[in-house]
Amino acid sequence: MQETRLDTVRIRAARRVIDPVFLDTPLYRCEALEPGLGCTVSIKLETANPVRSFKARGTEVVASLLAGNASRAAVCASAGNLGQALAWSGRNRGLDVTVVASRYATRAKLDRIRALDAGLELVDGDHEMARERAAAIARYDGIRLVEDSLDIETCEGAATIGLELVDNAPSFDTVLIALGGGALATGVGHVVKALAPEVEVICVQPSGAPAMTHSWHQRRVVTTDSTDTIADGVAGRRPIPAVLDDLLLVADDAVLVQEASIVAGMRMLLDHAGLVVEPSAALGIAAILEDRDRFAGRHVVTIVCGSNVDMDAYHRWVGAPPIHES
Repeated sequence: MQETRLDTVRIRAARRVIDPVFLDTPLYRCEALEPGLGCTVSIKLETANPVRSFKARGTEVVASLLAGNASRAAVCASAGNLGQALAWSGRNRGLDVTVVASRYATRAKLDRIRALDAGLELVDGDHEMARERAAAIARYDGIRLVEDSLDIETCEGAATIGLELVDNAPSFDTVLIALGGGALATGVGHVVKALAPEVEVICVQPSGAPAMTHSWHQRRVVTTDSTDTIADGVAGRRPIPAVLDDLLLVADDAVLVQEASIVAGMRMLLDHAGLVVEPSAALGIAAILEDRDRFAGRHVVTIVCGSNVDMDAYHRWVGAPPIHES
């Protein structure tokens, strides 16, 4: 495999600085999902932790380095999950954390950032505008700007999921990974291709936020003017060139899925796995639903990457649970 920015030795070392509460998350075959999907399905559950997403694996690495710095302050832009994770990691290490987010971000995510004692600044725009504001704060205050996916720590923290998959999973031949900024996909993809190169790495993105997928297929950065998806955690418009370079080396495919399939995936995870998940976490199931023939007979691992969802919106999307006659 050609060289990415990631390093497997550093990834193994990252496990030593990540709080164990975020490591060795549940990995299990979910047979109840299989009749509806037509393949063997295993779930890697990255919601069973204090911030209910995989993001803290990366922020733990960032915070462990910042704890030794003089300024001990950091700022990030976030759709919600990174901000929660950095707030949690920073609070535990005495760091001063500021999160910039769109005021249209999921309320539950914003409330949790506040509850974790981080400063929260809201902008009248989308995540890309929040990224611009966070960069301005970092320059003005002279503090660390934490850039998800660009900062190698966020990718290598996420990559520890890949170690757990390769070390602990029974034989699997495909891994489906939600694709947004790219930290999860490049991190897990790097480890899988380094240690289990026969496994197919497929990235999944909503058709309403296709920038990184279009970029992967065209092998150059493709931006979009807007996004239109319920999967706010992966709704970026401007891929980072260095992250795309890594993704081109580790991903075997990148696919787009429709909103209806995302909702159907969320409902399947509720009905058959007992999991309430945010839309981004259902992208893998959505990909199987849209192309059953491709995955028939395979053993697929899907990473359930987050469960920070506004419950009012969730009920609108998924609907009321069915009433079973006794």
